[in-house]
Amino acid sequence: MTEPETLEESNATKRSSPLKSRKVKLALIIGAITLLLAGGWWYWDYQTTGKYFQSTDNAYIAADAVIVAPKIGGYVDRVLVQENQEVQEGAALVQLDVRDYQAQEAQIQAQVGASLASAQTVRAQIGEQRAAISQAEAQLAAARAEAALAANQVQRYEPLAASGAEPRERLDQLRAQSRTARAQVDASQAALRAAQLRIRTLEEQIGQARSQADAARAQLAGAQLNMESTLLRASISGRVGDVAVRQGQFVQPGARLMSVVPVEQLFIEANFKETQVGLMRVGQPVAIEVDALSDLEINGRIASIAPGTGSQFSILPPENATGNFTKIVQRVPVRIAISASPEVRRLLVPGMSVVVNVDTRSARGQLDDLREAAARD
Repeated sequence: MTEPETLEESNATKRSSPLKSRKVKLALIIGAITLLLAGGWWYWDYQTTGKYFQSTDNAYIAADAVIVAPKIGGYVDRVLVQENQEVQEGAALVQLDVRDYQAQEAQIQAQVGASLASAQTVRAQIGEQRAAISQAEAQLAAARAEAALAANQVQRYEPLAASGAEPRERLDQLRAQSRTARAQVDASQAALRAAQLRIRTLEEQIGQARSQADAARAQLAGAQLNMESTLLRASISGRVGDVAVRQGQFVQPGARLMSVVPVEQLFIEANFKETQVGLMRVGQPVAIEVDALSDLEINGRIASIAPGTGSQFSILPPENATGNFTKIVQRVPVRIAISASPEVRRLLVPGMSVVVNVDTRSARGQLDDLREAAARD
């Protein structure tokens, strides 16, 4: 190959290099500027907005479901609802067999009647005893009158017997009659006291009968409450679920029969990392995406923040003072209220997975205030 040919090839290579093209250079410069502007815009947006949005997919729809359980034991007479049925507060759910409790109520009512009849009988005896007291008082008055007459006769005959006008035997006879009259007065007084004490005894018996009647009434109230408890009613409005009771089944007190889920009062339980909750405050807006409803965003707000991490409320809280320590980022439960239309709420059920994004910009200056306060202290 000759030297002129080599020079021509070198010149052709220089002419064909794209980096030497003015258009390419311009395009590269524009691209670099665009990247710088995009990066700058992203950084500015992150610093002013993006870093104040906290998101997690560890979130689920929940509801404060009420477990339906009987207060008393018995056989199930009827199950009045079906699985997934809508019920209103106070609606009848389960009817237990009432015959045993009806018999118990009738027995206690009879005890109440017997106690009241016993009290009435004692009252009648008190009336009779008052008549006996009046009779004893009359007998005492008569005995006193006889004793006074006998004493007067003795007093009148003593001077006559001393003068010999009357025989001594007559005076002795009158003295004996006077002693007998005084003894009769003592006996009448004792009879009167006994009759009066009998009145007190009867009045105490009335009090005892009243106490027995009150105790029986208390038992009757308990029996009537048991009768009312044979019919289990819904304490809230919602949808029946997890029905585990059948007709003819014997149930124990406290046994779980079914649950009533308040589908109109759903909320979200979101578990955020502890590094995400520093700026979270009650009332902050939340964007909610439900996995079951794609491309649908629901609004919400923070209703409350748990007073501790999830591990602190577990059955066996972690004990980090054992020596083998591994730091694990803890999760803080945050309750989020849902703001959705009735049409959307009907599609939501507890347990559904959601993704939540919390806007914490309303508290972005509070950390700086805390740092300044800490620095002053």
